[in-house]
Amino acid sequence: MASASGGNQALKNQVATQPKRQTFSAYLTQDAIKNRINSMIGGKDGQRFITSIVSAVSVNPALSECDYSTIFSAAMLGESLKLSPSPQLGQYYMVPFKERKNGQVVRIVATFVLGYKGYIQLAIRSGYYKKINVLAIKEGELKGFDPLNEEIEVNLIEDEEERERARTVGYYVMFEYHNGFKKAMYWSHKKMMLHADKYSPAFNAASYEKLQAGKIPKGDLWKYSSFWYKDFDGMALKTMLRQIISKWGIMSIEMQQAFERDEPLLNEDGSFEYVEDADDAVNEFIDVETKEVDEQENQAEEQSNPATDGLDFEQAMNDQAGA
Repeated sequence: MASASGGNQALKNQVATQPKRQTFSAYLTQDAIKNRINSMIGGKDGQRFITSIVSAVSVNPALSECDYSTIFSAAMLGESLKLSPSPQLGQYYMVPFKERKNGQVVRIVATFVLGYKGYIQLAIRSGYYKKINVLAIKEGELKGFDPLNEEIEVNLIEDEEERERARTVGYYVMFEYHNGFKKAMYWSHKKMMLHADKYSPAFNAASYEKLQAGKIPKGDLWKYSSFWYKDFDGMALKTMLRQIISKWGIMSIEMQQAFERDEPLLNEDGSFEYVEDADDAVNEFIDVETKEVDEQENQAEEQSNPATDGLDFEQAMNDQAGA
């Protein structure tokens, strides 16, 4: 009978003999990858491209677990759109997702996610827009919004620090073409919550309210790291831009490409697809099942406490019918 110490040593030997995965930097030195970079970018821009994506991977350890070809494809799309992967600039992100088959994780993939600042960059660069703006409206600032004439009346808080601390009550977006055509939209914070709750599998509106109120146990905070939880306003601004541009805006070829490829899986050959089973982001630590559990917990709480403030789901359906 083998001793416990002998078993441990055998396990260590097994781990030691497993081949070590190459680094992402080493992946980029392969001849096939270098040839693609040189043919599509080349010269000093090629070195800049390599430096930027290696830096993006180094600041997000979860990316190093991804299939390297998907990181490369996402970065090449960003480069083709002349956008930076720098998290500080917020133009686009490479977000790791677990791809599942029959409930099993088969690989981890990096997906291209456009930031709202990336949308603005592409809109300005298209040359169609004389003005484009998107803004979070803070408590006490909104005097009124006329949806028929699309006119908003606000009194913005002048002190930037005070404004940053103030609670967000809604979101405003507008654009104007050089020929004078204008379009504007305003969504309340509640409407945006309902939109996120319906369309994001990683987000639950009631759980977000609990998180904001500090009612989530510290040990469970890892479940609430999705972009909608971490930067709700940033995701809301992106949603407003997508809504107004996709419905009423003129889109350049670049913008059409960005809209189509925002968030699907990019294949190594440059094609793309929406992978139904790639349902949870590695750096967000969220499964679709998490949302279902949260909803069950919230329903149980509401049944035990009738005074609990809940969302008006009938109103949610009405809002989404007009979205």
